[in-house]
Amino acid sequence: MKTVIIKECDGIEIPDVYTFDLNKEAVKNCIGCWSCWWKTPGRCTFADLNEFYHHYITADKAIYFANVTKGFVSGNLKTLFDRMIPLYLPYTTYKTGESMHVPRYENYPDIEFYYEGNFERTSSRQIFEDYINRVFYQFYSKNIIIKPIREFADKGDSK
Repeated sequence: MKTVIIKECDGIEIPDVYTFDLNKEAVKNCIGCWSCWWKTPGRCTFADLNEFYHHYITADKAIYFANVTKGFVSGNLKTLFDRMIPLYLPYTTYKTGESMHVPRYENYPDIEFYYEGNFERTSSRQIFEDYINRVFYQFYSKNIIIKPIREFADKGDSK
């Protein structure tokens, strides 16, 4: 099983797995040029995420380790979500009863999303988890697990 790691949290090292470290990579903002759909289909013209795109789309599972501040993901992680749009076609479908981009590929990785951060209320945590679930539902991931990071530490190895 091929796994890709996207992390913001320090101290997490999984050997022999492609890791995209958001502490070391500042993701450029999407400029809305549509080149990823029309000029370079499936790739952003910035080309800074080409290796990440390849590893992500060929993975069976993507594991995220995210920092939560003020009840939301970091700006860098949100920008990465925005920049994942080349992985989908510019067309929309209404098959699910809502507007969604048409998938570019047959398969998208399953998701394990672990977060580190505190929430003032249980309802705030639920809103955050609902948001993450919606992101990956829109990204066509079939199995989505969202848990506090301490539950990954309790779990041990992710393989």
